Amino acid sequence: MNFSELFRQSNQICKFSPDGKYLASVVEFRLVVRDVETFQIQNLFSCMDTIQHIEWSADSEFILCGLYKRGLVQVWSLEQPEWKCKIDEGSAGLCAARWSPDSRHILTTADFHLRITVWSLVTKSVSYIRYPKQCQQNIDFSPDGRYMALAERRDCQDFISTFDCSSWELLKHFESGTDDLAGLKWSPDSSVLCVYDTLLNYLVLLYSVDGRCLSKFNAYDYALGLKTVTWSPTSQFLALGSYDEKLRLLNHVTWKTITAFSHPETVDEKSVVVYKEIETRTPQAVKSDLTDIPTTALFSPQSKYEVQVCPVTVPIIKPDTNKAHPKRGVGLAGFSSDCKYMFTRNDNMPHTLWIWDIQKLAVCAVIIQSAPIKHVEWDPTKTRLALCTGVNKLYMWSPAGSLCVEIPVEGTFQVHSLKWHPDGGSLLLLGKDMMCICYLNDIETEAEDSVE
Repeated sequence: MNFSELFRQSNQICKFSPDGKYLASVVEFRLVVRDVETFQIQNLFSCMDTIQHIEWSADSEFILCGLYKRGLVQVWSLEQPEWKCKIDEGSAGLCAARWSPDSRHILTTADFHLRITVWSLVTKSVSYIRYPKQCQQNIDFSPDGRYMALAERRDCQDFISTFDCSSWELLKHFESGTDDLAGLKWSPDSSVLCVYDTLLNYLVLLYSVDGRCLSKFNAYDYALGLKTVTWSPTSQFLALGSYDEKLRLLNHVTWKTITAFSHPETVDEKSVVVYKEIETRTPQAVKSDLTDIPTTALFSPQSKYEVQVCPVTVPIIKPDTNKAHPKRGVGLAGFSSDCKYMFTRNDNMPHTLWIWDIQKLAVCAVIIQSAPIKHVEWDPTKTRLALCTGVNKLYMWSPAGSLCVEIPVEGTFQVHSLKWHPDGGSLLLLGKDMMCICYLNDIETEAEDSVE
């Protein structure tokens, strides 16, 4: 495991290209494109104002920059750096911008979600889509790139429209059975569209591509409902995390609940491995003639995982129920790439990560951190995950065990977010205004080399 030096970035706006060759990062109004292997700057583009959003095209040839304050989108080409494109929404304003799957159209959303505009980079034609709904995820492209689903609001009713991404023709328009639609999400095999209602009403609707309602799921009434919706990579399972501190798994045949994962205060199963982060403070050599009194500044905390003997009590934080969106319920969930495991984080247990074995439908590991967990992400190719807690350490778990690594950089670098490289060979670690890359050595490759 090796670490690069620190580099500047702004607002954690950094993304790997889909082909994995480049890393784009933002420093105020500048867009910096680096080669992933050498970390050398390949391109440097200057925008007209502070960049608030970037997105790579699916073919990794273009990158768009959203300058929302000015209502502008600037597009840059890696193959032809002298080529320029500027999209101006004018008085309508701009609140979102994204690529279409063909990498030749850009969709911009006007302020207050008044309309969505489809801009063609090839023909320079412009098309408008009216009545987009203002919600968490009002638009989603099918993974195969053929369809776009859009949530709409007309005459106080929720509607869903599906479009053909090649011609932008309207294929189907139908009314949704939701009271106040909160979002929609295609299954990985592009065959089912999941639509979920506001958090005030637990309701999930599943539609086919042609608009038929396949199933309707409602776990309970008269309480805060859904908090997170996640498809498994195989499309066999739909995971629904809710405010009642449970994650329910639905199967793709009958759309009924297979099981509900609970998050108890005490872990008392012998088959569960409980890792707890233990911090020890060791004195640090400080050159100072002013005082000999040890303070916390003279000590650097070092961490290691210790396996606990069950039963183990999980630390809990009581949520403030007087505030909107109380920190309670399953707020994070994700499946591993091979669909054998998944993780959850119950928001009123922010220090604890639960890892579930999907084949056994049971918890297999629990990780208890010293600080609240900020971000968790699975390796896109292997069965391992990385997490961060806002300190200068990187934590990883795999079925073989878990580890904690202090990031060896000068100064203070606290990891607030992380992103895996598409091939799983490295990790991008993001701090408040700095970033670095962690290169992971392939143990299997090293073993083969040593044998040869």
